Amino acid sequence: MRTLENQLKTDRIGHAYLFTGTRGTGKTTVAKIFAKAVNCEHRDEEGNPCNECPSCTAITDGNSMDVLELDAASNNGVDNIREIISGMEYPPSQGKYKVYIIDEVHMLSSGAFNALLKSLEEPPSYVIFILATTEVNKIPQTILSRCQRYEFHRISIDTIAVRLTELTEKEGVEAEEKAIRYIAKAADGSMRDALSLLDQCIAFYLGQTLTYDNVLSVLGAVDTAQFSRLFRSVRAGNIQDALAVIDDVLLEGRELTQFVNDFVWYLRNLLLVKGGETNEEVLGMSSDNMAALKEEADMVESPVILRYIRLMSALSDRLRFATQKRVLTEVAIIKLCKPEMEKDYDSLVDRVGKIETEIATGTIPAAPAGAYTGPQAAGGAPAAASPAPVKRHKLPDAAPEDIQKLLDNWNQALSLLSGLFKAALKQGTPTLDEDGGLLIVFDAGSAVAYNQLVEPQNLERLKGAFSQAVGKEIPVKLKLLDSGHKAADEYEDLIQKFVHSVGMEVTVEDFGDE
Repeated sequence: MRTLENQLKTDRIGHAYLFTGTRGTGKTTVAKIFAKAVNCEHRDEEGNPCNECPSCTAITDGNSMDVLELDAASNNGVDNIREIISGMEYPPSQGKYKVYIIDEVHMLSSGAFNALLKSLEEPPSYVIFILATTEVNKIPQTILSRCQRYEFHRISIDTIAVRLTELTEKEGVEAEEKAIRYIAKAADGSMRDALSLLDQCIAFYLGQTLTYDNVLSVLGAVDTAQFSRLFRSVRAGNIQDALAVIDDVLLEGRELTQFVNDFVWYLRNLLLVKGGETNEEVLGMSSDNMAALKEEADMVESPVILRYIRLMSALSDRLRFATQKRVLTEVAIIKLCKPEMEKDYDSLVDRVGKIETEIATGTIPAAPAGAYTGPQAAGGAPAAASPAPVKRHKLPDAAPEDIQKLLDNWNQALSLLSGLFKAALKQGTPTLDEDGGLLIVFDAGSAVAYNQLVEPQNLERLKGAFSQAVGKEIPVKLKLLDSGHKAADEYEDLIQKFVHSVGMEVTVEDFGDE
């Protein structure tokens, strides 16, 4: 606001101003203060109004004939602007300037903007327009080009907290610092919202100390510790503990929609910390919670956090019109715990990450009871019986012509596929089916890769790549073996058998990532 201060000091006042920014950041308030300052009889050296002269008093009381405030949200027609234009013919009655403050100016109709344009081009020397809006993109360029534009940014949590503390002390209300900071954070940069939330909390606990728990209760919010508990349960894949958090939230009378929105914010902070952000103001949290957040950021990779945010954001949209909010929330939480329930790329990354963590920490789940664990079971139990021999599917001495041509152009076919497809193919064993078509067999442990490729659209892409490399349609089938069966034991590998006959070196990397 230094530019406005300098204009007041030097008495170089513009004729049209545009104040833009998000809600509750002081646009209309600054407009009224500026209107006071330009008409004040005893302005100080810094340009501040005295608030005591007749002009300042009249503006404060809303009785000034020289300051007119118009709400364009409800007065957006041509006639409303023409009324302003007709009043511009008369000079100010008390002060030096007539100030017209038009709030939510983007709501004016096209005709109203056209009527206003002429006045902005050639206003009387004693007229000042102050336009305020939250959606500057809706204002015609012809209007923008005739205004001095000032951006109002979100107010920091610290600034809001200081102001709220001043007000509580002035009103004689005792409030915990943690409670004040939570209200400041919930206001999302809006001082007006912060004052409304504070007033709501004080009214509910009138005459009592405003505690952090009281604020959470009034606003239907959840303590950060609950989000931490939920996140750690999800990472452990513990559905029971994760759903227990939802039970506790509901028993405390919290609103599920608010809970989900706050959890998305918590995940956002987690993602920022993962990216190296440690500014408490940016994260909107105290240093007490920062250590726990950093610890949790080390437990997960960024793509997994993005998956969580995607799922919970989608849930937030659905909850607004849902009747079974608890059921939808619990299903979403179960999906977080069990990424194998989904078949998209983010879920695959989450599953692989968990497997890598289990291998690195040596916490691979034990085999189910009764499963074969080697020649001799634990505790000296008798060795498990050897499995019955399986019939091995032999390949013919020569591959069919189309399959042979595919082998000749195998690398070309793979180049038409993404790295995800290659990674999935790597886990299968290529062979021939009974009709001489291409068959790719997967062990039970490669069910994720099989499920990825068996999707109709993915299978069509796979067939398309093979057919394009050969020049004609190649039939492709996929098969998933039951647990305990190995593709290498039951099927002869097509690549290994015929690679020598085509003089082409094909390695596992051909099935891997690009």
